[in-house]
Amino acid sequence: MSLIAIILLIILGVVLLWVEFLVLPGISIAGIAGVLLIVTGIYLSYSLHGVSAGNYVLLGSAVFMFVSVYFSLKSKTWKRTMLESTLQGKVNTFEENIVKPGDSGKTVTRLGPIGKVEVNGAYYDAKSTDSIIDSETDITVVKVLSDKLIVKPIN
Repeated sequence: MSLIAIILLIILGVVLLWVEFLVLPGISIAGIAGVLLIVTGIYLSYSLHGVSAGNYVLLGSAVFMFVSVYFSLKSKTWKRTMLESTLQGKVNTFEENIVKPGDSGKTVTRLGPIGKVEVNGAYYDAKSTDSIIDSETDITVVKVLSDKLIVKPIN
């Protein structure tokens, strides 16, 4: 086997290791095959081409792996493939002036203890102060939080 083929085995092994680390994390066929290819390439260089060629291949593969780790884990290397969008909005938030404590409404779903209510013609997430409130029950708003209402049944 020629020295070029041995070097290609080692390069393919490093590529498979990076596929394992960056694309398919976990212990899988790519990682095992990558390690086997690198070890086989180094072993073949020692056994077929002698100690001096084996030492050069071992040193070269160690330098190649170090350089590939350095450049692949640099912060700007993956900048082109990263998702850069940020979320700006909030979900289920409303101003306190739309719904005020003391407003009345009706449950849309069963509150056990969380569900949906209709207050002032709009639907909101709500939590009951009691344990369970059945649907279609008249309720009153006790407290307004940023993401839900605290309600109790009207007795």
